[in-house]
Amino acid sequence: MYNFRNDYSEGAHPNILQKLIETNLQQQSGYGEDEYSLQAKQILKQKIENNDAAIYFVSGGTQTNLLVISGLLKIHEAVISANTGHIFSHETGAIEAVGHRIITVETLDGKLQPEAIQKVLKEYTLRPHVVKPRMVYISNATEIGSIYSKSELVELSTFCKANDLLLFMDGARLGNALMAENNDLTLTHISQLTDVFYIGGTKNGALLGEAIVFNNKSLAPDFDYVLKQKGALLAKGRLLGIQFLELFKNDLYFQLANHANVMAKKIADAVTECRYSFLSDPVSNQIFPILPKKVIEQLEAKYLFYQWKEIDAENIAIRLITSWATNEEIVNEFIIDLKEASNKNVHQ
Repeated sequence: MYNFRNDYSEGAHPNILQKLIETNLQQQSGYGEDEYSLQAKQILKQKIENNDAAIYFVSGGTQTNLLVISGLLKIHEAVISANTGHIFSHETGAIEAVGHRIITVETLDGKLQPEAIQKVLKEYTLRPHVVKPRMVYISNATEIGSIYSKSELVELSTFCKANDLLLFMDGARLGNALMAENNDLTLTHISQLTDVFYIGGTKNGALLGEAIVFNNKSLAPDFDYVLKQKGALLAKGRLLGIQFLELFKNDLYFQLANHANVMAKKIADAVTECRYSFLSDPVSNQIFPILPKKVIEQLEAKYLFYQWKEIDAENIAIRLITSWATNEEIVNEFIIDLKEASNKNVHQ
């Protein structure tokens, strides 16, 4: 059974494992003050072209979202998210558990638009009887694989600044968004247009780890306290720093994300060849083909994936995710099996 359910089933890129072995017995300072973490932060500042940024390495995405949101919001403030946003749909109420309401917006493509946020602001004006919307949370790529264009992010950024809202981008799959064929955003653009974002390593070649980037360090001057208090400050911070150093010193991060996208596109092209449609346009490493139930049943004999949404009595949208390490031979085999199952379905 080959797993297309997620992009973190494999361990880590060999370069990372080799570097961890090579440096294993070298003594280093703790809590992110090791030479590897400091070098990695400097490289990231160069990549985003922002020397004023404050960068922190933590272990996972849910932890990152919890730390950033709870660290920046006051107890009466809330965060606005698409209803498909990870903080609302897949984090076990982590944000609500620390006292912050998530105000959700229905979207067709997983992306937030200023018009929808404006409606939320109008609904939450009865001070002090309702929470105060203070942050806008977006994901790039989104939970349904879509990505933000530069013009969309500029529009969101402008709106948030005009309405005193913080803009936070979840970058668990940021590499896949940046390497999408139709993408026109860069890390520099993101640093200029958001208040805080993170660069996901867990889903793109690292054993674990995310890099939180405050684009203006004055935004969270005491964030180190937040990390320590919430149990997120690793004594052996080198474990995270080494990984981001390896991922970014020669742009390995982007190469790995591109591989995942290319594998997904190969499958998407085959789906189109079979004359099936998609729940959302396939642009990153997450694709959502709509297939007949009989075809899905045959594919499930060899492959793991999620049945995402029932479309009608005969068809279901499934989610397929490719990773930085997805084997192209397996992709070719999947395509053969898809076409065979489709032909059987047509002739039954």
